[in-house]
Amino acid sequence: MFDRVIGTIEDLIIEDDFQNLQRSFMEKYYLEFEDTEENKLVYTSIFIEYTELLEKYLEQQLMERIPGFNMKDFTRYLTQHKDEVSGEIFDMLLTFTDFMAFKEMFLDYRAEREGRGLDLSTGLVVSSVRLSTATAHVTGSDS
Repeated sequence: MFDRVIGTIEDLIIEDDFQNLQRSFMEKYYLEFEDTEENKLVYTSIFIEYTELLEKYLEQQLMERIPGFNMKDFTRYLTQHKDEVSGEIFDMLLTFTDFMAFKEMFLDYRAEREGRGLDLSTGLVVSSVRLSTATAHVTGSDS
């Protein structure tokens, strides 16, 4: 049963309805979040609203797709078997219960929206092996 619920959650979170719901919520509030040690009071109300909106959506979908599904039972089982859940799914579920994971999600979203996402291009140097070899032959023939 646990595997069936996790599989269904995996299906749900990649569906457009869930993605659009989450994205529109984040779009609405991402400017509120700042990467500082201090947490604003408004974060709490946003966290509660997020949890209610997305958890309620997931619970409703799970109840429709899995007869007899109970969110409280699943949550209890999840905490006992969290090492059996893939990182991506667990991280998403963690945003419902762990405020710091929730805040980090918003900070990542804001960085991405503002073009401050992880950019590895500045750390990469591409050079031609042929050019280096040709230069070595030229300098080697001059000696």
